Amino acid sequence: MNVTHTRLDGVLLIEPTVFGDVRGFFFESWSERKYGAAGLQRAWVQDNVSRSGRGVVRGLHFQNPEAQAKLVSCLDGEVWDVVVDLRVSAPTFGQWEGFSLRVGRQLFVPAGFAHGFCVTSESAIVQYKCDAFWSPETERGVAWDDPDLAIAWPVNDPLLSAKDREYPRLRDVPREHLFA
Repeated sequence: MNVTHTRLDGVLLIEPTVFGDVRGFFFESWSERKYGAAGLQRAWVQDNVSRSGRGVVRGLHFQNPEAQAKLVSCLDGEVWDVVVDLRVSAPTFGQWEGFSLRVGRQLFVPAGFAHGFCVTSESAIVQYKCDAFWSPETERGVAWDDPDLAIAWPVNDPLLSAKDREYPRLRDVPREHLFA
């Protein structure tokens, strides 16, 4: 397993060992022992799975309070996955990074970040393990196309949910909804 620390403190790109042959592939998407040795000791409480078509953007989502850390895996297809630092006191506050995820690449997103992805293949199945339960009362978001963030999404006219279309720019998110 290869773990790469990214420019945003706490965000990790993980490449588990993938075993492939004529039948397909196999990899451990979570092992408490292996991931724990890499510094990811977590009590995961919820797994989510989404299937989406090309050009779908989901995000940028976060919860506060009841923030979630996530381990994001693309199980089929490919997505461009984006994280935005929402920790007001961090030197990288308001900065983003994007990562291409496919089978054999995972992204660990700590609490304090907004998260979203765009499907770049015909379709994609994405799984994310969460260390806190979904809380509709504290669910929040940032506009996927916030011009201040200037995220280089690989799509101009994505398919969005009504909720994702309505999220505010980062500068308009109430300070108390961000992370100290």
